[in-house]
Amino acid sequence: MATAALVALGGVAAAQDLSDVHLNVVPRTDAERERIAAATAAPDQFETPQGFEANPGGAATVRVIPTADAFSQPSGNISFERELDFKVGNGLFKKVWVSAPSSTLASDGLGPLYNARSCQRCHLKDGRGHPPEGSDDTAVSMFLRVSVPGTADDVFDEIAEYLPTKADPVYGLQLQDFALPGHAAEYRLDISYEEEEVQLSGGEVASLRVPTYRAADLGYGPLAEGAMLSPRVAPQMIGLGLLEAIPAEDILANADPDDSDGDGVSGRAQIVWSAEYNQPMLGRFGLKAGAPTIRQQSAAAFAGDIGISNPLFDAGAGECTEAQVDCLAAAHGDTDERGFEIDAEGLDLVAFYSRNLAVPARRNAGDPEVLRGKQVFFETGCNACHTPSFVTHRLEDRPEQSFQLIWPFTDLLLHDMGPGLADNRPEARASGQEWRTAPLWGIGLTEQVSGHTYFLHDGRARSVLEAVLWHDGEAQAQRDSVVNMPPPDRAALLKYLESL
Repeated sequence: MATAALVALGGVAAAQDLSDVHLNVVPRTDAERERIAAATAAPDQFETPQGFEANPGGAATVRVIPTADAFSQPSGNISFERELDFKVGNGLFKKVWVSAPSSTLASDGLGPLYNARSCQRCHLKDGRGHPPEGSDDTAVSMFLRVSVPGTADDVFDEIAEYLPTKADPVYGLQLQDFALPGHAAEYRLDISYEEEEVQLSGGEVASLRVPTYRAADLGYGPLAEGAMLSPRVAPQMIGLGLLEAIPAEDILANADPDDSDGDGVSGRAQIVWSAEYNQPMLGRFGLKAGAPTIRQQSAAAFAGDIGISNPLFDAGAGECTEAQVDCLAAAHGDTDERGFEIDAEGLDLVAFYSRNLAVPARRNAGDPEVLRGKQVFFETGCNACHTPSFVTHRLEDRPEQSFQLIWPFTDLLLHDMGPGLADNRPEARASGQEWRTAPLWGIGLTEQVSGHTYFLHDGRARSVLEAVLWHDGEAQAQRDSVVNMPPPDRAALLKYLESL
């Protein structure tokens, strides 16, 4: 492994093996490495699209359908037999869970505290969630994570530069705003905004809404001293299996924690503890890359969001803490005959479904203004974090994701985005100002799928332009370039992003 990769991992010598242990990998040949380097090289012209860039998910890409179901299609290269597993997983993803005991034994175990009754309630149409809009809207696709500062006892010795935190002793690691009858919800999410104008070149003006978050109507007393809150909107689901199939060594090759090349960008690898493999792994999923695999991310969501026990997080009462006595004493869906509220087979089917939600094809990749916007994207340096393309591993048991040239526009690394976007809550190696680079594929279909154009980790940005203008820290130079560039270039850049 390259020295830069070892530095990025804080000296974890076996990091590559640990990170890809979940994949059944066929090693690359030298000839393949040469082909990959050529296929993922930066463009040297902007008059025409690059080869295959109209298919961001490789052979797994699907055509764009003009409905809200554009993000709900299976991989374009999936077999008939495996599509059946996809559909069964979709059924479990949409399943509405009920409280225990219930005559519907396969669906009971909800809560007692929860954020949603199904995966689909947060990831509506497999797209982005949104902040509550108006007094009549709930925060069903948004919640607050919570933790308190940790001590030396909360550090994983196997992970260098780990920032210790621990759960709030009463509220755990996530605030749930719904509860079964007879139980109090943990809180109500309260958000207020102030508008902040940004002057752009050419006399144009943009407005950013600056949020303030409050955990109101706390149901179990005050939060612990030093409690740190982090707002999270449910992210879109497309292309997750392809991101999981990117070789760890390719992700680590882009890490530059000390900014040795002097470009102002210093991406760092997130390393997290795997509940599945009981060892450190490269974090890829979640807004701070806090989960190493789709299966673990799915299992954590079942436990934290819905209160459903599973093989990785086995508490029948979900996220209830020892301080929530009535919650722990309530009936749950675990039985000697049934085992977990969702068993290993069900969890695997949901992970398979999540892994195979297809990326729709690009639109207007050859449009002259889109191509001009692409040139502006590269000349501005947006590709320093939003890495356009990778080639996935050869995988013996995941044919849909095997050896595909993909265009996710993310390096899957952590970057300091400045104080404006900071949640001030560490997560594993991520500081309170660091976030994982968000993939950009599908961003132009957000309104069609989700009915809104809210972006960033908390949905504060109401447009792609607002999302760009919130960039700071390592991306301040790129943000300032967008503010000051000629208006036609800015318009072309936005048109390019909306074509992805």
